Amino acid sequence: MAILRQGYPRGVLPTVSTPPRHLDEYREVAGTDAVDRLIDAAEPLVGARILNVSSTAFGGGVAELLMAQVALLNDLGIETSWQVMESSEAFSTVARFMHAALQGSETPWDEDMMRIYEEASRENADRFINGFDADIVVVHDLQPAGMVSALEASGDRKGTWIWRCHTDASRPFAPVRDYLSHHLARYDASIFTMEGFVPPNHQPRVFVVPPSIDPLSAKNQWIDPDTVYEILHRFGVQWTRPFVTQVARFDPSKDPLGVIDAYRLAREEVPDLQLVLVGSLAYDDPEGWHYLEVTERHRGDDPDIFILTNVQRVGNLEVNAFQRDARVVLQKSRKEAFGLSVAEAMWKGTPVVGGDVGGIRLQIEDGVSGYLVDSIEDTAARMIELLRDDELAEWMGEAGRTRVRERFLTLRELEDLIGVFLEAGRAATR
Repeated sequence: MAILRQGYPRGVLPTVSTPPRHLDEYREVAGTDAVDRLIDAAEPLVGARILNVSSTAFGGGVAELLMAQVALLNDLGIETSWQVMESSEAFSTVARFMHAALQGSETPWDEDMMRIYEEASRENADRFINGFDADIVVVHDLQPAGMVSALEASGDRKGTWIWRCHTDASRPFAPVRDYLSHHLARYDASIFTMEGFVPPNHQPRVFVVPPSIDPLSAKNQWIDPDTVYEILHRFGVQWTRPFVTQVARFDPSKDPLGVIDAYRLAREEVPDLQLVLVGSLAYDDPEGWHYLEVTERHRGDDPDIFILTNVQRVGNLEVNAFQRDARVVLQKSRKEAFGLSVAEAMWKGTPVVGGDVGGIRLQIEDGVSGYLVDSIEDTAARMIELLRDDELAEWMGEAGRTRVRERFLTLRELEDLIGVFLEAGRAATR
């Protein structure tokens, strides 16, 4: 992946270049029927132009989704591109507060913060190329959400505008909700992961489209046992002993401290158990670095707890190996908009124990394709159950893989999105 900066007029928003993908590559893993359904669904949009706008091209679920979707939409004959807004340190700080507020936290909010957001929206709108006169513009999350207001004020808005919210906004902090609502009201439609995530008095028409994983990405494609062994050995995890893993950023909402406590309870029954915590860190995320330190202190001197990050060059291939070889994957979240790592592990046939919250409930059918838990004690009990019963673990892993294949692969999400694009476009032109 590269961000193209050459050949564009000065000041234009960076465009992300995505490696090509071909639908025929998905016939074996997703099924011929899924590929053919998508081709049929896309036929009315062939020749249309779609532009995605996000806050970043690297890291996080939005970038992962777009990397596959932009390439596959182009392969379908729908001309699709992806631009990334530019932001200052002050704007990034304001956006972090707004993101927390959207999820229900009481955060600072004042006239100066509103000014910073408005200025960034105008500056990015000035650099915005309307997708070569895009028919549909999809704006992801709150950072670039204000651009539509700036373009409307200058008379430069074109096409159908859709806002996609990738978080649980059901109980937003009222001052930030009220401020954002005047921007969001200018959209023709909005997309949420679940109906229950929609904020009160939300104006644009709502469509529900759960996220998905790309089965052919480096994080999810099949890898051979020798590669898995090499990766585990490189980081000191013992191949001959069972381990459980959680892949999540270091944040209180992901409850890594609770994971460690559950592991310690489970180890009383399974003494040779190991725990691998994998997370990604950004250099401009002081909260993440702080909570990593908190987690490391909670680990103490236990040599069987491994805390690994991208700083140690743990990337998509390494995550693939840990999820694939773990006896159990955990996602003990207290809040979760979706949790792509749940579907990732289920796709690999690994049983998952997840927090009974948010989008995890969409993925796990409790007792069938995984377990839902709401306490440290429940987490430990389910881990022990799966660690002791190989037949149950295998059965539940297969059920999870089947559920992901049917509901949470890229082709299904694209089919849903195409339906939204067609309906929202028709409504906008009435």
